[in-house]
Amino acid sequence: MAELVGVWKDLAERVRRGERRAVARALTMVETGGPDAQALLGWLHPATGGAHIVGITGAPGTGKSTLVNALAAEYRRRGRKVGVIAVDPTSPYTGGAILGDRIRMQGHHGDANVFIRSMATRGHLGGLAVATTDAVRVMDAAGFDPILVETVGAGQSEVDIADAAHTTLVVLVPGLGDDIQAIKAGILEIADVFVVNKADLPGADQAVAALRGMLMLGARERARWQREAGAPTWTLPIQETVAADRRGVADLVDRVQEHAAFLDASGLRAAIERERAEYQLRDILRAWLLRDLLAGLTDGGLTRAAEAVAERDIDPYTAATQLMATRDT
Repeated sequence: MAELVGVWKDLAERVRRGERRAVARALTMVETGGPDAQALLGWLHPATGGAHIVGITGAPGTGKSTLVNALAAEYRRRGRKVGVIAVDPTSPYTGGAILGDRIRMQGHHGDANVFIRSMATRGHLGGLAVATTDAVRVMDAAGFDPILVETVGAGQSEVDIADAAHTTLVVLVPGLGDDIQAIKAGILEIADVFVVNKADLPGADQAVAALRGMLMLGARERARWQREAGAPTWTLPIQETVAADRRGVADLVDRVQEHAAFLDASGLRAAIERERAEYQLRDILRAWLLRDLLAGLTDGGLTRAAEAVAERDIDPYTAATQLMATRDT
């Protein structure tokens, strides 16, 4: 055991020095999970907390990957060391990330100050798995700042990122045929910065105007709540971009920096860190409870219960209650 502790400690120290092979190995460990990963994260935890985590979410087709690529390039132009975690759909055959090649981001290949990692959702609601937040901690400990987390873009469940990031960018595009797509997705509640990407397309002005209208409708209620709660006020900006040729991307980075400064000046960053810690704990406990529950079921119990539900012999809630009662008995 002492030998293993030495191995984990040595790997953690190499990660903290920013050694790429060590970071890659650590990311593989946390994606696989298990006691080794938990031990490693324990050694890394004191070195975390320095990175600004930027979540990028939005519907499929909004150009999130291209935007992340452009953001990474702009941060590098400013001398920053950038981590990118791209949360992709899970392959039903391999369990890995379907879009793991990240062809759009190959321009950063060979840059030691950019680290890109694709991770599978593994079926997790909202597209974020426990391993994703653990991967953020690894990159944070390795000195990457900012860390860009691109979500899978799967619709209304794409709100988990707001619990995992300091600044959440919600990406929209003109021409999706629905001027109130943001309201439908609950995006007004999670966005810190709105991005209207592909702003060179017809309808961009209308999309921005519609979004401004929605924000004005919600501004009075938001201001009232902030006054009652004594909360500082952040006015949600709308930034137009054409990520394919990096137009507006430098301004977008400025908006993110302004939000980071607002969090520091208002004291909200500390509150967000507490919320992020609670989110991580809930996610870990949820995963462990499910693991322990399934491990405690009798052989074939879940399959038999599923067959009974499919045959309409029993309803799902009753079946679940019975499974809970029979585990480890």
